[in-house]
Amino acid sequence: MPATLHQLKVFETTARHGSFTKAAEELSITQPTVSGQVKQLTQTIGMPLFEHIGRKLYLTEAGEELLATCQEIFERLDNFEMKLAALQGAKRGQLRLGVITTTKYFVPRILGEFCQDYPDIDVSLQVINHQQLHDRMADNLDDLYILSNLPDDLDVHAQAFLDNPLVVVARADHPLAHQKNLPLSVLDGADFVTREMGSGTRLAVEKLLAEHDVSVQVRLELGSNEAIKQAIAGGLGISVLSRHTLITEPPHGELTVLDVEHFPIQRHWYVAYLAGKQLSVIAQAFLEFMVRSSQKTLENSGRRSLALQP
Repeated sequence: MPATLHQLKVFETTARHGSFTKAAEELSITQPTVSGQVKQLTQTIGMPLFEHIGRKLYLTEAGEELLATCQEIFERLDNFEMKLAALQGAKRGQLRLGVITTTKYFVPRILGEFCQDYPDIDVSLQVINHQQLHDRMADNLDDLYILSNLPDDLDVHAQAFLDNPLVVVARADHPLAHQKNLPLSVLDGADFVTREMGSGTRLAVEKLLAEHDVSVQVRLELGSNEAIKQAIAGGLGISVLSRHTLITEPPHGELTVLDVEHFPIQRHWYVAYLAGKQLSVIAQAFLEFMVRSSQKTLENSGRRSLALQP
């Protein structure tokens, strides 16, 4: 007998988690049921799909091919359901987004406006750093990705939709505050608070400093922009952040932007998806909505950050 959709779903869930137990938990069935379904599917295929090495579960070559096929099948079925709903006049479906951490300052606002028009959609939002997002993109786990560093090793369709300037941020009483046209050399040896490895902001800053033979003293490495702002306010050093992270800062507050040569580093936000991927109706609608409304949304909500300009 041919493989059933249920068997394929059980296999795909098991492969994604690398665990029979976790697959059973997600599907709300028993572990023996998962094992039984995978065993029947293996017999149907005629080749082993998994191999146990120690306590870990790994896909065989046949398993890898079947997983890719399953993901394509389920993606097309999801898209069919959404197209059918669109034909019936309904606006429902699932939207899977992968975004880097700094976008949390504006993506929720754009997403909130979108959901007013599409109130019945289910949204999965993964907020992670660039390296983690790259891994999710390589595995085709989401519909769309919002990032500032496009991958060199993946074939993607990308569209720039918003500026993402990186600025030098210091405490408001810093000795260099309010000075104009500071040379980049003022950062040489400065106490610095930086993002974790894999951060796009960190990579951009390290590249600029290396090009001009400037070296900073990293005192603290943090995985959160909010934590970095608190560290700056606490006097632990200066940092480079996206101007969007300053949207929530009050005018004339604890932080200020230093007027340093070569800053702001001009970057852009991109919305991207894997080349060859067929976007769902909902994903395509969100892409168009985001490009159309992102600038307006930021203009309405981010005026206060302009008061921090040097």
